[in-house]
Amino acid sequence: MLAAEKTRQVAVSGSIEFLDVRYLKGPNIWTYRPVLEAWVDIGGLEDFPSDTIPGFYERLSIMLPGLVEHRCSYGERGGFLRRLKEGTWPGHILEHVALELQGLAGMPGGFGKARETSRRGVYKVVVRAFNEALTRACLDSARDLVMAAIYDHPYDVDATRRRLRRMADSLCLGPSTACIVDAADDRDIPAIRLNDGNLVQLGYGARQRRIWTAETDATPAIAESISRDKVLTKGLLGDCGVPVPEGRLVGTLEEAWEAAEEIGLPVVVKPSDGNHGRGVFIDLETREQIEAAFEVAREEGSGVIVERFVPGIEHRLLIVGGRLAAAARGEETFVTGNGRDSIAELIDIQINSNPLRGSSEEHPLNLVRLDSSARLELQRQDLKPDSVPDQGVRVLVQRNGSVAFDVTDKVHPETAEMAALAARIVGLDIAGVDLLATDISRPLAEQNGAIVEVNAGPGLLMHLKPAEGEPQPVGRAIVDSLFPEGEFGRIPVVGIAGTGDNGLLARLVAWLLQLDGRRVGMACSEGLFQGRRWVKRGNRTDWSSMRKVLLNPGVDAAVFENGPRTLLGEGLAYDRCQVGVVTEISPELRMEEFDILNADQMASALRTQVDVVLPTGAAVLNAADPRVADMAKFCDGEVIYYSPSPEASPLAAHLSAGGRAVTLREGKVVLARGGAETALIDAASLPDGEPAMLAGIAAAWALDLAPELIRAGLESFDTAGA
Repeated sequence: MLAAEKTRQVAVSGSIEFLDVRYLKGPNIWTYRPVLEAWVDIGGLEDFPSDTIPGFYERLSIMLPGLVEHRCSYGERGGFLRRLKEGTWPGHILEHVALELQGLAGMPGGFGKARETSRRGVYKVVVRAFNEALTRACLDSARDLVMAAIYDHPYDVDATRRRLRRMADSLCLGPSTACIVDAADDRDIPAIRLNDGNLVQLGYGARQRRIWTAETDATPAIAESISRDKVLTKGLLGDCGVPVPEGRLVGTLEEAWEAAEEIGLPVVVKPSDGNHGRGVFIDLETREQIEAAFEVAREEGSGVIVERFVPGIEHRLLIVGGRLAAAARGEETFVTGNGRDSIAELIDIQINSNPLRGSSEEHPLNLVRLDSSARLELQRQDLKPDSVPDQGVRVLVQRNGSVAFDVTDKVHPETAEMAALAARIVGLDIAGVDLLATDISRPLAEQNGAIVEVNAGPGLLMHLKPAEGEPQPVGRAIVDSLFPEGEFGRIPVVGIAGTGDNGLLARLVAWLLQLDGRRVGMACSEGLFQGRRWVKRGNRTDWSSMRKVLLNPGVDAAVFENGPRTLLGEGLAYDRCQVGVVTEISPELRMEEFDILNADQMASALRTQVDVVLPTGAAVLNAADPRVADMAKFCDGEVIYYSPSPEASPLAAHLSAGGRAVTLREGKVVLARGGAETALIDAASLPDGEPAMLAGIAAAWALDLAPELIRAGLESFDTAGA
């Protein structure tokens, strides 16, 4: 039927209904990342591809103009819109609209798929899940939006965007934590979110480290307490030769004025334990100014400090692992009079209208408010918020505003070293060092500059999204400090999939690793184990049980049995593994609840175990099962075949190419590499379950366990279980 003829069909009917939505929390049949897999019934809409619905293309492309960036199967900008114009079905459209809504919520990009099932009109729609609840909300909103576009109903896209953005802000990692997790991902270091906030584990088991925003498990509690005590911090810094403004803690208005006279005017009045610049008043020269500042500062903290005023611009130097990682400069904020508008009005017209300013994390500059500090600054100039400056007159509103202008490349080496020393004195592995300097490219001593604060858990946003200058890779600096070059936070993980005797195989591999001195955690069909201790009995092949092993700092090797139901319904609990074993695929196995109706489809699911093998790892594959043997081409690492028959065609060809295999020859189990063979043990002395034993031997060999240890382990292994 020609497209022109199709568009005459206007009696569209049907709707989009969700039959089921599964959250696949780890690598899965679709991709390496967490996804939502929605089973969608489009009902009567199966008879109405997009090119048969009058006006649909125009309505949808107007509602979501960003869809032009979706490349789709054509691999080019506008590819999806081309498919939309040529004709595609609501399942596919739902996928792209959900991805676009995630992008509008602040989660751009991502994976998406839409595939038919064996039932007419029912599709699997798969989208990357940055957060389960957020992605589900995007799917629900996408359904409503697509239905509105089909039937030409009103839909408020902007209200949806705002709602989803609020959800993203509350549910997803904050930008500081996210940049660290992204940097870890770039280095292939796994990450596990431990709560609904910003507590994250990097790495597995005994190799793990933890972060909480810009604090780590190496941030001492004592150092944090010191940093919160401004008086103590300044005293320690001064005693160690770091330039700091002299000052002292005061308790009354009279003491504040006495301290100011003793130190010498002008002075600064600020809370002893405040943050974010609240209640800080600078360049105070009169008793009236000091008394006004004292009252505000006392409300902001538990005490008040009076200290020498240091002229200069505020700077924040980020110190990570004893080195300068980034630096940002603050701003002086002025308005210019026009003879008509008041200062308050000029602030809105000339300053707050800047699109870089706002109250969200998207804005690198803060809105300027007429707070007590700004009013005092105006008072110093004999002005009020409602004063109307003459044409061309510049009025200083704020001396130290948003610290958001990158100056990392301008910091003098002596100044950087002084800031690093300040962090070491306080004891912080990550510190935000605040200093005042007129010229950051000169040493502090040359300009009477000073360090005024050392902060634990510093914000990173100013370095990630500066108002001016280049973003700095502060997340990478933190990750590199936690994991020096060559360290990836990984323990040996052995994953086992297939339909063989995998519980027996898992116990054998764990036993061999224990003999090698490893503290082994195991989750399998026989239970959850910590070493030889049976923690929980029964089938523990679920995602949650495996994740518990990876969280345990007392585990330095892990063995997991992944059943088909876990792979299809939850995904893997780990991102990558050192050894991935696939035993066999039963031709009779069907899982209709996942629309897995034949052995080839099951092989596609179980292949996930091979997909996640590290380049430095190995896949252990059953050469006697053609579907399993064929998975070798998907492995990033080495392949080790096993089979009782050395003549199995993939095994023989593999050996001819110099590969490794475990097989039987002349009644012996042999470790074969190319043309060389090493006899390991008499086949007759193997414990029960010969295929499982051969797979276990191959897995142990892949982990570089010595043949003598493997032999001893086989001879002492109890097949009856714990």
